[in-house]
Amino acid sequence: MPTEHDATQGEAKVAPRKLGLVGVVVVCAAAFAVATGIMSREKSSADLRTWTDEQAVPTVAVIAPSATALNPTLQLPGRLEAYSRAPIYARVSGYVKGWYVDIGAKVKAGQMLADIEAPDLDQQLVQARADLVSLQASAELSAATLERRRTLLSSNFVSKQEIDERTADLANKRAAVKAGQANVDRLEALTGFKRIVAPFDGVVTARNTDVGALINAGSSTGPAMFVVSDISRLRVYVDVPQSYVPMIRIGAKSEITMPGYADRIFAATVESSSQSVDAATGTTRMQLALDNPGGELMPGSYANVRMSLDRGTAPLHIPASALIFNRNGLRVATVNAEDRIVFKPVTIARDLGKDIELASGITAGDRVVIAPPDGIVDGDKVRVAGEDKAPKPATASRTQDEKG
Repeated sequence: MPTEHDATQGEAKVAPRKLGLVGVVVVCAAAFAVATGIMSREKSSADLRTWTDEQAVPTVAVIAPSATALNPTLQLPGRLEAYSRAPIYARVSGYVKGWYVDIGAKVKAGQMLADIEAPDLDQQLVQARADLVSLQASAELSAATLERRRTLLSSNFVSKQEIDERTADLANKRAAVKAGQANVDRLEALTGFKRIVAPFDGVVTARNTDVGALINAGSSTGPAMFVVSDISRLRVYVDVPQSYVPMIRIGAKSEITMPGYADRIFAATVESSSQSVDAATGTTRMQLALDNPGGELMPGSYANVRMSLDRGTAPLHIPASALIFNRNGLRVATVNAEDRIVFKPVTIARDLGKDIELASGITAGDRVVIAPPDGIVDGDKVRVAGEDKAPKPATASRTQDEKG
C-alpha cells in the first residue's frame, strides 16, 4: 500500500515534466512570433520597394489627335494691281507741244493724251516723198526707153544684149520705187505717233511730261510719258506658301478686306497660278480677279486675302506643347499599349498657335503625350494620368501595430 511519502515523490516527478512542456510551447510560440514578424517585415520591405519603383515611373497626360478642321481658310497679305496697265512712251523724238489729260482723268480708247512737235521727222518725210517722185520718173523713163528699143529689135538696129540690159535697168528702177514708197510709208506711220493716244478705256494714273519737254524716241529707261490703267477690274497677287498650294483650287472664292473699308468685304475669284515656287521665299504666286466697277479700290493698295482651303480630309491636330524639337528632328512622344514611350517624327502643315495641324507622322488612334517630361527617351515606362494607381504599401511598423 503506497504511503504518503510515495505520493509526494510522484507529484515531484510530474511537476518538472509539465514545466518542460510549457517551456517548449513558449519557445515555439516565441519562434513563431519572431518568424512571422521577420516575414511580415520582409514583405513590407518588398512592397515598399515595389511601390517606390512604381512612383519613380513618370506620370504623363495623353490626348488623342483630333480630326476636326480648326480653320478651313488661309489669310495672307495681297497686293492690288490694275487688270490692264500701259506705260506709254514716245515713238518719235521731239518736243511736247501740249498735253490734254492729267492724273485721275478717265479716258477712252483712242483719246488724245498729248502731241509732239517733231520738225526733223517732218522734213524727213518731205525729202522721202521728193525722192519717191524722182525714182518714179526715172522708172517711167526707163520703161519708155525699153519699149522704143523693142520696136527697133526686128530691124536689127539694136542688139538683144541691149534689150536685156534695158530690161534689167527697168527692174532696178522699179525696185527703187518700191523702196522709196516703203520709206515714205514708214515716215508717215512715225508721223502718226506724234499724237499720243490712250490704248484702251481707263484712268490716267501717271503723267511724267510737260509742255516743251524733250522727248527721245523709244527710251524705256526713263519714266513713261503717261500710264493708263484699267481699274474697272483688278488683279490681286498673293504669295501662297508651298504647303498650301494643293489646297487652293482655281475658281475658288475668296474674300478681300481693305484697311480703308473696314466694314466691307469684297468678293474675288482665284484665277491662275504661276505654277512655280520661288526658291528665295518658298511661295507660289497666285492671281485673283476682283471686280471694281465703281473704281473705289486703287491699284497698288495692300489687301488682306482670306482664301478657302480644300483639304479633302480633315487634318489631325495636337497641342503645340506636344512637339519635341532636338537633334533628331521634329517629333512627338506617344504611349503604346504597354505604356512605353514611342517617339514618332511628324510634319507640320499649319502652326495655329496653341494647336498644330500635322501633315503626317501620327494616326487618330495614337496616344500623344501633351507635355513630355525632360529626359524621357524611347522605350521608357510611364504611367498615364487618370488611370488607377497602386495604393501605398503599409510599413512593417504599421503592420505590427495593426496586429497589436
